[in-house]
Amino acid sequence: MTGLAIAGVAESELGAVAPGTTPLDLMGQASARALEDCGLGAADVDGLFATSSQLPMASLSLGEYLGIRPRTSDSTNVGGASFVAHLAHAAAAVAAGRCSVALIAYGSTQRLVGRASASVQERDLYEAPYKAPMPVTAYALAAARHMHEYGTTPEQLAEVAVSARAWARRNPLAFEHGPLTVEDVLAAPRVAEPLGIRDCCLVTDGGAAAVVVSTERARSLRRAPVHVLGVAEAQSHRHIAAMPDLTVTAACESGARAFAEAGLAPADVDLLMLYDAFTITPILFLEDLGFCAKGEGGAYVEGGRTGPGGGGIPVNTNGGGLSYQHPGMYGLLEIVEGVRQLRGDGGDRQVEGAQVALVHANGGVLSSQCTALLGAADTV
Repeated sequence: MTGLAIAGVAESELGAVAPGTTPLDLMGQASARALEDCGLGAADVDGLFATSSQLPMASLSLGEYLGIRPRTSDSTNVGGASFVAHLAHAAAAVAAGRCSVALIAYGSTQRLVGRASASVQERDLYEAPYKAPMPVTAYALAAARHMHEYGTTPEQLAEVAVSARAWARRNPLAFEHGPLTVEDVLAAPRVAEPLGIRDCCLVTDGGAAAVVVSTERARSLRRAPVHVLGVAEAQSHRHIAAMPDLTVTAACESGARAFAEAGLAPADVDLLMLYDAFTITPILFLEDLGFCAKGEGGAYVEGGRTGPGGGGIPVNTNGGGLSYQHPGMYGLLEIVEGVRQLRGDGGDRQVEGAQVALVHANGGVLSSQCTALLGAADTV
C-alpha cells in the first residue's frame, strides 16, 4: 500500500483545439478542472509533476502559469508512461513529507502543430541508415515477431481496435464514434506491415491532470478517494534495436512489483487500462502482466471478449488511444478513466461493481513500462 489517493481528475479540451492554443493552456485548464473536482485550489498545491514533449521544463512552466511555488517538482519524461511513474514519485514525496498536495499534469497540441513539430525524434546510430518511420516501424517489428513466434493473426490485432471502438461509442468525449469491424481494420491502408491505419492510435490534441494526496487527507475532500494500492516502473532499452526480445516487455517487472506492493493478483482486477498506441501493445501487456500466458494474447481478445458485454475483463473502457484520444503521451488519460470507473462515473460504459483497476502505461518504443493498481474508496 502506498498511502496515496487520487482525489481529483479531469481532462482539458480534447480532439482538435482552437488555433493559438498551447500545450500549457491545456495543461493549466486540466489542472484547474482537477482541482475543482476535489474542492482544492492552486494555492493548496505544493508538489508539481508534469511533462510534455513540447515543454522541456514542464513543471517550471506549469508553476509559472498557475502561480504555484512548489516545495518539490518533477519533469521526468519516459514517454507515455511518465504519468504513472509520477504517481510513484508523488507517493514517495508525500510519504517523505516533501509535499502534501501533488498535481500531475500534461498537455499537447500535436494535432494542431503536427506530430513532427510536437515530438523530437532521437535517432539511433544503427537504425538511422534505414530511415524507418518511427515509432510505427518499431511496433510493427514487435507485431511481426509475435505473429512469427506465436501464430498471432491480423484478425486478432484487429479485434483490439474493434473492441476499443465499441467502448468509444459509449463515450461522448471519444474522437471516433463510427462503427468499426474486423474487416474494416484489415481493409485499411497499410502503414508498416503488419499494421494498417486502424491499428495505429489517433493523433489528437489534449491534456489531463490528477490531484494526489495522502489517504487520510483524501477522505476529507469533495470526492470519494481512489486509492493507489501499488505502483511500479521499469525500463529495458531506449531504441528498438536494443530491445532484448521483441515479444517481451518490461511490464513483466513493473506489473510483478505493483501486484506485490498491492498484495493483489490478476484475478483481483476488474478492469484494465492498457496503453494502446498500436493494436499489438494490449496483447503484449495482457501476457506480460499475467492475464494470460505468453503467446496467448491474440486468442484472449478474440470475439470481442474485452469489449462491452464481451464476457472477459473490460479493457480500455474509454475507447483507448485507438478511438478515444491520443495526444502524444496517453498515460494520464488512462488514470483519469480508471478513477472514473472506480467512482462509478463511467456512464453508459460503467463496469458494474468495479473495485480494482489496473492502469498500465508504455513509453518510447516499448521502452518504459509503468503499472499502477487503483482501488475504490472502500478497498482501504
